[in-house]
Amino acid sequence: MAAAAGGWRAGRARRRRRGRGEQEEEEDEEGGPATEAVLRRLREARDDLLSSGFWAASAGAVRAPLSGPAEPPARCVCYGLGRFGRCPAARYQLAFLLLLLDELRVPPARCALFDPAFSEREAAALRALGLCLLAENEEGKHGVEGSATLFYMVHCGKALYNNLLWSNWSPAALSKLVIIGNSFRGIEERLLSRILERDYSYIAKVLKGVEEVALPSHPRYLDTFNDTSVHWFPLDKLQELSPEVWDFVEEPMYQDCEDLEIIRKGEGPAAKS
Repeated sequence: MAAAAGGWRAGRARRRRRGRGEQEEEEDEEGGPATEAVLRRLREARDDLLSSGFWAASAGAVRAPLSGPAEPPARCVCYGLGRFGRCPAARYQLAFLLLLLDELRVPPARCALFDPAFSEREAAALRALGLCLLAENEEGKHGVEGSATLFYMVHCGKALYNNLLWSNWSPAALSKLVIIGNSFRGIEERLLSRILERDYSYIAKVLKGVEEVALPSHPRYLDTFNDTSVHWFPLDKLQELSPEVWDFVEEPMYQDCEDLEIIRKGEGPAAKS
């Protein structure tokens, strides 16, 4: 992490002692872990990912999209990270993202994040790392605009992936996407085909045009990276799809969806799926 030295400091913090058996936690005057403490725990999570071998074992999946003619990602968008100041799983996911940016040589300033649940201290920690924050809830509707882009969306709702695909619904745009998130194969296996095609039609239509490699299983991170895969969309596979696939470009509305797993624009924060 480039900011591990000078930039990882925050304002005055105090200690609050918890009851017997609970972990002592550093807090600032506004409540919640102080920024400096959040960054320290993030460094510890990074070190755990390295020492456990999980990061090294994940390298093959991470590099898989780069094995073909596709250009490497020049920027990154992260959705739905969660409360990494409080939640260890979210903290490991952020540490993994930082290692990923370093591996792919994407500068932190070219990585933008959004989660309506972020606290002010978490937002400050992200800025201290040199990362950017998206100003509003895009609901995943983010076009790549010709730039190869990594989307980091671990354990996000299905509608978020569907919206992202819709926003880039052409072979030229999709071929510039890499998505790290819930396995598309797993979504296909778990949902009835009629529900998949009705509510998440863009996921359904792209299944024959996507390549997918799962992150490895590790006993320490079973709940953190379970069902997580790297997805990319080779141009030649997309061009083999029926021309009719590209004709329907209606914006997803989810009117009949009974379990919408995203936070709509203007709604308050909620837990990740």
